[in-house]
Amino acid sequence: MARRSPKNRPKRPLKQGSRSQKRERKDKRQLARESSDPGRWPEQTPEQRQAVEKLLEGIGVPKPSPFKPDDFQLEALEAIESEDVLVTAPTGSGKTWIAREEIRRLLAEGRRAWYTTPLKALSNSKYAEFSEEFGPDNVGILTGDRKENWDAPLIVGTTEIYRNQLFDALRQGGQVGTDLVILDEAHYLSDDDRGHVWEESIILTPPRIRMLLLSATVGKAEDLAGWIGRVRGTTVRVINRAGTRPVELRAAYMSSNRELYPLFDREGRFNSEIEKFTRERNRGFRQR
Repeated sequence: MARRSPKNRPKRPLKQGSRSQKRERKDKRQLARESSDPGRWPEQTPEQRQAVEKLLEGIGVPKPSPFKPDDFQLEALEAIESEDVLVTAPTGSGKTWIAREEIRRLLAEGRRAWYTTPLKALSNSKYAEFSEEFGPDNVGILTGDRKENWDAPLIVGTTEIYRNQLFDALRQGGQVGTDLVILDEAHYLSDDDRGHVWEESIILTPPRIRMLLLSATVGKAEDLAGWIGRVRGTTVRVINRAGTRPVELRAAYMSSNRELYPLFDREGRFNSEIEKFTRERNRGFRQR
Protein backbone atom coordinates (compact mmCIF):
# COMPACT_ATOMS: atom_id res chain seq x y z
CA MET A 1 0.00 0.00 0.00
CA ALA A 2 1.41 3.38 -1.06
CA ARG A 3 2.25 5.76 1.74
CA ARG A 4 0.66 9.19 1.67
CA SER A 5 2.96 12.13 1.29
CA PRO A 6 2.90 14.73 4.07
CA LYS A 7 1.06 17.16 1.77
CA ASN A 8 -1.79 14.69 1.18
CA ARG A 9 -2.23 13.58 4.77
CA PRO A 10 -5.52 14.71 6.29
CA LYS A 11 -5.15 17.28 9.05
CA ARG A 12 -5.96 15.99 12.51
CA PRO A 13 -8.55 17.95 14.47
CA LEU A 14 -7.01 20.10 17.18
CA LYS A 15 -7.48 18.91 20.72
CA GLN A 16 -9.43 21.12 23.09
CA GLY A 17 -7.00 23.50 24.73
CA SER A 18 -4.15 22.66 22.35
CA ARG A 19 -1.20 24.97 21.90
CA SER A 20 -2.41 26.11 18.45
CA GLN A 21 -5.85 27.05 19.75
CA LYS A 22 -4.37 28.99 22.65
CA ARG A 23 -2.10 30.89 20.25
CA GLU A 24 -5.06 31.62 17.95
CA ARG A 25 -7.08 33.08 20.80
CA LYS A 26 -4.11 35.09 22.00
CA ASP A 27 -3.34 36.51 18.54
CA LYS A 28 -6.89 37.65 17.80
CA ARG A 29 -7.24 41.32 16.97
CA GLN A 30 -8.54 43.44 19.81
CA LEU A 31 -11.77 45.43 19.38
CA ALA A 32 -11.18 49.04 18.43
CA ARG A 33 -11.96 51.75 20.91
CA GLU A 34 -15.01 53.94 20.38
CA SER A 35 -14.30 56.69 17.86
CA SER A 36 -15.74 59.32 20.18
CA ASP A 37 -16.37 59.63 23.87
CA PRO A 38 -19.90 60.95 24.56
CA GLY A 39 -18.79 62.38 27.86
CA ARG A 40 -15.69 64.20 26.62
CA TRP A 41 -17.25 67.58 25.84
CA PRO A 42 -18.84 69.94 28.38
CA GLU A 43 -22.48 70.85 28.01
CA GLN A 44 -23.37 73.91 25.98
CA THR A 45 -23.53 77.25 27.72
CA PRO A 46 -26.79 79.24 27.79
CA GLU A 47 -25.35 81.56 25.11
CA GLN A 48 -24.55 78.61 22.87
CA ARG A 49 -28.04 77.18 23.31
CA GLN A 50 -29.54 80.54 22.40
CA ALA A 51 -27.43 80.59 19.23
CA VAL A 52 -28.75 77.14 18.27
CA GLU A 53 -32.34 78.20 18.93
CA LYS A 54 -31.84 81.17 16.62
CA LEU A 55 -30.29 78.87 14.01
CA LEU A 56 -33.34 76.58 14.04
CA GLU A 57 -35.90 79.37 14.34
CA GLY A 58 -38.54 79.28 11.62
CA ILE A 59 -37.56 75.89 10.22
CA GLY A 60 -40.61 73.79 9.37
CA VAL A 61 -43.37 73.32 6.84
CA PRO A 62 -45.01 76.62 5.82
CA LYS A 63 -48.74 77.06 5.96
CA PRO A 64 -50.57 76.09 2.74
CA SER A 65 -51.33 79.04 0.50
CA PRO A 66 -52.50 79.50 -3.13
CA PHE A 67 -49.64 79.28 -5.61
CA LYS A 68 -48.90 82.45 -7.54
CA PRO A 69 -46.15 82.31 -10.18
CA ASP A 70 -43.48 84.97 -10.16
CA ASP A 71 -43.12 87.42 -13.04
CA PHE A 72 -39.93 85.74 -14.28
CA GLN A 73 -41.74 82.39 -14.53
CA LEU A 74 -44.58 83.87 -16.58
CA GLU A 75 -42.11 85.71 -18.82
CA ALA A 76 -40.21 82.49 -19.49
CA LEU A 77 -43.40 80.60 -20.36
CA GLU A 78 -44.41 83.28 -22.82
CA ALA A 79 -40.97 83.44 -24.43
CA ILE A 80 -40.55 79.68 -24.91
CA GLU A 81 -43.49 79.71 -27.35
CA SER A 82 -41.27 81.24 -30.03
CA GLU A 83 -37.71 81.57 -28.67
CA ASP A 84 -35.00 79.64 -26.93
CA VAL A 85 -34.88 80.60 -23.26
CA LEU A 86 -32.06 80.68 -20.72
CA VAL A 87 -33.32 80.96 -17.14
CA THR A 88 -30.82 81.80 -14.44
CA ALA A 89 -32.29 81.91 -10.94
CA PRO A 90 -31.23 80.86 -7.43
CA THR A 91 -31.92 77.33 -6.27
CA GLY A 92 -35.42 76.95 -4.90
CA SER A 93 -36.92 79.85 -6.85
CA GLY A 94 -39.05 77.69 -9.18
CA LYS A 95 -37.11 77.02 -12.38
CA THR A 96 -38.53 73.51 -12.70
CA TRP A 97 -42.07 74.92 -12.53
CA ILE A 98 -41.42 76.64 -15.88
CA ALA A 99 -40.38 73.35 -17.46
CA ARG A 100 -43.29 71.46 -15.92
CA GLU A 101 -45.91 73.93 -17.18
CA GLU A 102 -44.48 73.97 -20.70
CA ILE A 103 -44.38 70.16 -20.72
CA ARG A 104 -48.02 70.16 -19.63
CA ARG A 105 -48.96 72.39 -22.57
CA LEU A 106 -47.04 70.28 -25.08
CA LEU A 107 -48.55 67.00 -23.88
CA ALA A 108 -52.04 68.52 -24.10
CA GLU A 109 -51.31 69.35 -27.75
CA GLY A 110 -50.02 65.85 -28.50
CA ARG A 111 -46.41 67.00 -28.79
CA ARG A 112 -43.22 65.73 -27.19
CA ALA A 113 -40.46 66.88 -24.83
CA TRP A 114 -37.02 65.78 -23.61
CA TYR A 115 -35.77 66.62 -20.09
CA THR A 116 -32.01 66.19 -19.60
CA THR A 117 -30.00 66.18 -16.37
CA PRO A 118 -26.28 65.65 -15.69
CA LEU A 119 -26.81 62.88 -13.11
CA LYS A 120 -28.51 59.49 -13.14
CA ALA A 121 -29.82 60.08 -9.63
CA LEU A 122 -31.39 63.38 -10.68
CA SER A 123 -32.88 61.72 -13.77
CA ASN A 124 -34.43 59.03 -11.56
CA SER A 125 -35.85 61.70 -9.26
CA LYS A 126 -37.38 63.71 -12.12
CA TYR A 127 -38.74 60.53 -13.68
CA ALA A 128 -40.60 59.71 -10.49
CA GLU A 129 -41.80 63.30 -10.10
CA PHE A 130 -43.06 63.61 -13.68
CA SER A 131 -44.62 60.14 -13.66
CA GLU A 132 -46.74 61.18 -10.72
CA GLU A 133 -47.52 64.53 -12.35
CA PHE A 134 -48.35 63.43 -15.92
CA GLY A 135 -49.04 59.71 -15.51
CA PRO A 136 -46.60 56.81 -15.93
CA ASP A 137 -47.72 56.09 -19.51
CA ASN A 138 -46.62 59.56 -20.62
CA VAL A 139 -43.11 59.45 -19.15
CA GLY A 140 -40.06 57.37 -20.01
CA ILE A 141 -36.47 57.31 -18.80
CA LEU A 142 -33.19 56.75 -20.63
CA THR A 143 -29.90 56.57 -18.71
CA GLY A 144 -26.91 54.29 -18.77
CA ASP A 145 -28.71 52.02 -16.29
CA ARG A 146 -32.41 52.33 -17.17
CA LYS A 147 -34.47 52.19 -20.35
CA GLU A 148 -38.18 52.29 -19.62
CA ASN A 149 -41.09 53.43 -21.79
CA TRP A 150 -38.58 54.83 -24.30
CA ASP A 151 -41.26 55.93 -26.81
CA ALA A 152 -43.26 58.03 -24.31
CA PRO A 153 -44.04 61.66 -25.26
CA LEU A 154 -41.89 62.88 -22.35
CA ILE A 155 -38.42 61.40 -21.94
CA VAL A 156 -36.18 62.05 -18.93
CA GLY A 157 -32.52 61.12 -19.19
CA THR A 158 -28.91 62.15 -18.95
CA THR A 159 -27.54 64.75 -21.32
CA GLU A 160 -25.15 62.15 -22.77
CA ILE A 161 -28.07 59.98 -23.90
CA TYR A 162 -29.78 62.94 -25.57
CA ARG A 163 -26.50 63.87 -27.31
CA ASN A 164 -26.14 60.28 -28.50
CA GLN A 165 -29.64 60.39 -29.99
CA LEU A 166 -28.62 63.49 -31.94
CA PHE A 167 -25.56 61.65 -33.30
CA ASP A 168 -27.71 58.64 -34.26
CA ALA A 169 -30.18 60.89 -36.05
CA LEU A 170 -27.36 62.47 -38.07
CA ARG A 171 -25.93 59.09 -39.10
CA GLN A 172 -29.32 57.68 -40.05
CA GLY A 173 -30.63 60.80 -41.74
CA GLY A 174 -33.51 61.08 -39.27
CA GLN A 175 -34.55 63.45 -36.51
CA VAL A 176 -34.91 63.28 -32.76
CA GLY A 177 -38.59 62.94 -31.92
CA THR A 178 -39.10 65.94 -29.65
CA ASP A 179 -40.44 69.48 -29.86
CA LEU A 180 -38.68 70.83 -26.79
CA VAL A 181 -35.46 69.97 -24.96
CA ILE A 182 -34.83 71.14 -21.41
CA LEU A 183 -31.21 71.27 -20.31
CA ASP A 184 -31.29 71.27 -16.53
CA GLU A 185 -28.10 72.35 -14.71
CA ALA A 186 -26.95 74.06 -17.91
CA HIS A 187 -23.83 75.40 -16.18
CA TYR A 188 -22.26 71.98 -16.80
CA LEU A 189 -21.37 73.51 -20.16
CA SER A 190 -18.27 74.91 -18.43
CA ASP A 191 -17.21 71.58 -16.90
CA ASP A 192 -13.71 70.63 -18.02
CA ASP A 193 -14.47 66.92 -18.46
CA ARG A 194 -18.10 66.82 -19.58
CA GLY A 195 -18.85 70.30 -20.88
CA HIS A 196 -18.41 69.22 -24.49
CA VAL A 197 -21.56 67.07 -24.17
CA TRP A 198 -23.69 70.16 -23.47
CA GLU A 199 -21.88 72.07 -26.22
CA GLU A 200 -22.53 69.32 -28.76
CA SER A 201 -26.16 69.02 -27.64
CA ILE A 202 -26.73 72.72 -28.23
CA ILE A 203 -24.97 72.78 -31.59
CA LEU A 204 -26.63 69.62 -32.96
CA THR A 205 -30.20 70.30 -31.80
CA PRO A 206 -32.19 71.40 -34.88
CA PRO A 207 -33.62 74.95 -34.71
CA ARG A 208 -37.15 73.54 -34.99
CA ILE A 209 -36.71 72.16 -31.44
CA ARG A 210 -37.14 74.86 -28.84
CA MET A 211 -34.49 74.86 -26.12
CA LEU A 212 -35.00 75.73 -22.43
CA LEU A 213 -31.85 76.00 -20.33
CA LEU A 214 -32.07 76.13 -16.53
CA SER A 215 -29.29 77.00 -14.10
CA ALA A 216 -28.63 78.71 -10.79
CA THR A 217 -24.95 79.45 -11.44
CA VAL A 218 -24.48 80.48 -15.06
CA GLY A 219 -21.98 83.30 -15.39
CA LYS A 220 -22.20 85.89 -18.18
CA ALA A 221 -25.65 84.69 -19.24
CA GLU A 222 -25.92 87.28 -22.03
CA ASP A 223 -22.67 86.07 -23.62
CA LEU A 224 -23.84 82.46 -23.43
CA ALA A 225 -27.20 83.36 -24.98
CA GLY A 226 -25.42 85.19 -27.79
CA TRP A 227 -23.30 82.13 -28.59
CA ILE A 228 -26.35 79.83 -28.55
CA GLY A 229 -28.17 82.15 -30.93
CA ARG A 230 -25.24 82.21 -33.35
CA VAL A 231 -24.65 78.46 -33.51
CA ARG A 232 -28.38 77.60 -33.69
CA GLY A 233 -29.61 80.51 -35.78
CA THR A 234 -32.31 81.34 -33.20
CA THR A 235 -33.11 84.15 -30.80
CA VAL A 236 -32.44 83.45 -27.11
CA ARG A 237 -34.26 85.21 -24.30
CA VAL A 238 -32.38 85.54 -21.01
CA ILE A 239 -34.59 85.43 -17.92
CA ASN A 240 -32.47 86.55 -14.98
CA ARG A 241 -34.10 86.27 -11.59
CA ALA A 242 -31.49 88.07 -9.54
CA GLY A 243 -31.40 88.13 -5.76
CA THR A 244 -31.00 85.80 -2.82
CA ARG A 245 -32.33 82.28 -2.41
CA PRO A 246 -36.04 82.06 -1.49
CA VAL A 247 -35.09 79.22 0.86
CA GLU A 248 -32.30 80.34 3.18
CA LEU A 249 -29.31 78.08 3.78
CA ARG A 250 -28.14 77.66 7.37
CA ALA A 251 -24.90 75.91 8.27
CA ALA A 252 -24.01 74.20 11.55
CA TYR A 253 -21.48 71.76 13.00
CA MET A 254 -22.60 68.69 14.95
CA SER A 255 -20.17 67.65 17.65
CA SER A 256 -19.38 64.09 18.70
CA ASN A 257 -21.88 64.37 21.56
CA ARG A 258 -24.57 65.31 19.04
CA GLU A 259 -24.89 68.98 19.87
CA LEU A 260 -25.26 71.68 17.21
CA TYR A 261 -23.02 74.72 16.90
CA PRO A 262 -23.77 77.43 14.29
CA LEU A 263 -20.98 77.61 11.75
CA PHE A 264 -21.01 81.42 11.84
CA ASP A 265 -21.46 83.86 14.71
CA ARG A 266 -23.80 86.87 14.85
CA GLU A 267 -21.36 89.01 12.85
CA GLY A 268 -21.12 86.39 10.09
CA ARG A 269 -17.63 85.28 11.07
CA PHE A 270 -16.50 81.70 11.61
CA ASN A 271 -17.66 80.43 15.01
CA SER A 272 -14.47 80.03 17.03
CA GLU A 273 -16.28 77.64 19.44
CA ILE A 274 -15.90 74.93 16.80
CA GLU A 275 -12.11 75.13 16.83
CA LYS A 276 -11.94 73.32 20.17
CA PHE A 277 -13.25 70.15 18.54
CA THR A 278 -10.45 70.25 15.99
CA ARG A 279 -7.84 70.77 18.71
CA GLU A 280 -9.18 67.92 20.83
CA ARG A 281 -9.36 65.60 17.84
CA ASN A 282 -5.78 66.36 16.82
CA ARG A 283 -4.60 65.85 20.41
CA GLY A 284 -6.29 62.46 20.45
CA PHE A 285 -4.53 61.45 17.22
CA ARG A 286 -1.15 62.38 18.69
CA GLN A 287 -1.80 60.38 21.84
CA ARG A 288 -2.50 57.24 19.81
